[in-house]
Amino acid sequence: MATKSMYGVDRVLSKIELSISAGNFYEAHQLYRTLYFRYLGQKKYAELIDLLYDGAILLLHHNQHTSGADLAILLVDVLTKSETESSVDLIEKLSRLFESIRFEIPERETYLSNALQWSARGTQEHKYGHPYFHQNIARIFWREKNYTSARYHFLYSNDGSGCATMLVELHKKRGSASEIDLFIAHTVLQYLSLENKRSATEAFQSYTTQHPNINTGPPFDLPLLNFIWFLLEAVERGELEAFVVLCEKYEPSIKRDSRYIEYLDKIAQNFFGVTYPKPKAQGVFDNLLQSFMSALDDSVEDSERCPASSFTSHKMDTDENY
Repeated sequence: MATKSMYGVDRVLSKIELSISAGNFYEAHQLYRTLYFRYLGQKKYAELIDLLYDGAILLLHHNQHTSGADLAILLVDVLTKSETESSVDLIEKLSRLFESIRFEIPERETYLSNALQWSARGTQEHKYGHPYFHQNIARIFWREKNYTSARYHFLYSNDGSGCATMLVELHKKRGSASEIDLFIAHTVLQYLSLENKRSATEAFQSYTTQHPNINTGPPFDLPLLNFIWFLLEAVERGELEAFVVLCEKYEPSIKRDSRYIEYLDKIAQNFFGVTYPKPKAQGVFDNLLQSFMSALDDSVEDSERCPASSFTSHKMDTDENY
């Protein structure tokens, strides 16, 4: 029976080759789906994964993007049902499929969503998808000049340097001179909100080093950049008092974007263990600072309270007008 089944599969594969050669891509697609159901029923997952990947690539190579995307979606379905663990090889194959599907094909988004969900299985740490997969997808969107999607996926990767390089390119193409610090500040705060301290630091250092319009630093000419620099230091050292002083000192810079308060709230929880009731809408920043101060008082109740962290003193005093 096994031999007969093997011959049956070989006949279908031969028909697929003939269909492709004749330009009958619809028939080839349906034959691939026939093999999908056959292999799935027999739980021949490894063979089916290879079959669907090769078939999807073949159809996409012939500009059959809807059919190719369908096989790609089936491939992710097999990975999920077979509980296959993610690997560099599989992530690279899934990334190659994504790049091969034209961006206007609706199934592309479905495929990506399913693939990211599969890559996150079995781990709470990467619940939004494997960082390496996000990195690959970010760079694909970047090549397509879809900066919004690229930035989103960079945030869930560990590629802070790549994200910074893209942000420099984006600011030079579409940003105004007054936004040079906003581009990186927003990204660093989001990285920290996601508890990705290493990528936040890497992105900040890469951006401020690469951007031709930022003076050599630190310290920097722009107060918001200094705030981010000091914030990263405070997070690295776990210094709640320095964090509170920074929020007070750089309040005007922080208020340039209302979302910063939300990010700082999350950062305070992530790295300094600050917990408090959600502040009211009116006077949000003042309420937030008060909460930070209360948490600080609690943290030093049984220890000697030191002056504000020394790493802030030599530059913060010069940032009077911002």
